[in-house]
Amino acid sequence: MTRITRLARHLARFFASTRVARRGFSVRTRVLAGMLGLITLAFAVTGTVVYLLQVRTMDARIDDSLKRSVQEFQVLAARSSESATASAPLTAEALLYTAMQQTLPAKHEGMLSMVNNDVRWTAPEIVQLRPENDPEFIAWAVNSAPDERVMLQTVPTAKATYRVVSIPLTLAQPQPPAHLFLAYDYTAEQQALNRGFLMYVAVGLAILLVAGAAGWLLVGRFLRPVALLRDTARKISESDLSQRIKVVGRDDLAELTMTVNAMLDRVENAMVSQRQLLDDVGHELRTPVTIVQGHLELMDPLDPEDVNQSRDIALAELDRMSFLINDLVTLANSNRVDFVQPAATNIGTLLDDLLDKARPLGDRVWRIGHRVEATADVDPQRITQAMLQLCSNAVKFSADGSTITMGTNITTDSGNEVLRFWVRDEGVGIAVTDQERIFERFGRGHNSKRTEGSGLGLNIVSAIAGAHGGSIGVSSDVGVGSTFVIEIPIAPEKEEDEPNTDH
Repeated sequence: MTRITRLARHLARFFASTRVARRGFSVRTRVLAGMLGLITLAFAVTGTVVYLLQVRTMDARIDDSLKRSVQEFQVLAARSSESATASAPLTAEALLYTAMQQTLPAKHEGMLSMVNNDVRWTAPEIVQLRPENDPEFIAWAVNSAPDERVMLQTVPTAKATYRVVSIPLTLAQPQPPAHLFLAYDYTAEQQALNRGFLMYVAVGLAILLVAGAAGWLLVGRFLRPVALLRDTARKISESDLSQRIKVVGRDDLAELTMTVNAMLDRVENAMVSQRQLLDDVGHELRTPVTIVQGHLELMDPLDPEDVNQSRDIALAELDRMSFLINDLVTLANSNRVDFVQPAATNIGTLLDDLLDKARPLGDRVWRIGHRVEATADVDPQRITQAMLQLCSNAVKFSADGSTITMGTNITTDSGNEVLRFWVRDEGVGIAVTDQERIFERFGRGHNSKRTEGSGLGLNIVSAIAGAHGGSIGVSSDVGVGSTFVIEIPIAPEKEEDEPNTDH
């Protein structure tokens, strides 16, 4: 099983493993649970804080109301004392009666007055809170209420919990002990607050249910590309990599879908290229093996001339096989990230070096047609390899003494600068029908011979250009010559064109 085939199958297994049966809860369920958990936590924290603040506000409101009642009673007592006369002295019963007549209790508030530890006056019947009907409250008022100062405190009984202020009466003339009691039913106030909080909880639960239903639908819609991704991965097999995922929306999942589709394109192209390579390699290697095997089988071991001839043929075919294997290794490495190692390179100096290295390739007139003085980030070794391959092809398909021209220039394409390396020959040219095929693996034109090279040279040049983010192209006329151009997008630091110079 090949490496790419294993990659495709591992990819299918990975996405198929997201099924609920293998992973427990689905992503949809976990996302929804997380969302509802956060909403519930927010409701709980908010509700708790609001409830505690409301309890604190309720306590402050009750105490403030009782304190105001004390102040109002003290003002009333002062006025009543000033208006009292010797013939009509102020009595505790009269002051208590007047105070209770002028006091309107709030909801859940009650009052009563006691003289000499007996209940003397009570609130009107309209008042709902009747502390006089609570024996424990009366017992507290008789036994525990202070006789010398105003006291605000909480009194718990079996019926309720009261927030009570007791006001003792101290008059100038000796009179039996008297008290005015103003009480709030703290239990009823708290129950009213709790009912509001229960309403908040009920509304929160309803919102959670609605959010859960809406979230289930929305999360399912958002995760639809993931489901499509999973289903597509299940359909992927070694024999069918054509399945693609429909892109839905413009969000992160849509980008994920496009990324996976691009990955599937690369995997499919790699597998197609691999199959084609295996077929072509098998075909290309079969020929030299057959030649060597045939000559060895027919060789007469007793004939030295036949032995030497067969040996020369076998060595030549083995050299061609070695050359083919080296080219295949180069193509295999072209998929690696470190295939090219760009560095700041002086293009003019690189072109001069290329001219010096190309001259030994053949008896041609070598010249530079155009040069650009600039610095660009390219891999000088790979560019040299690609240009020398183009020069070798130019020598192969041109006559002795003809001119081969190399050059560089920088053009602007859609606002981006492009560095161009080119090689022009005066050879036999390439037919239009062959100009696309010659860059394929083992692609050859009709005017080439199988024994001339491995058929991978231009494919290697194309791989080097692609690794630089560029491309290679050709323009050619049969019988006139060909021009091969490598285009690499760059951002040059400096550009100085010089006039054409022949070398």
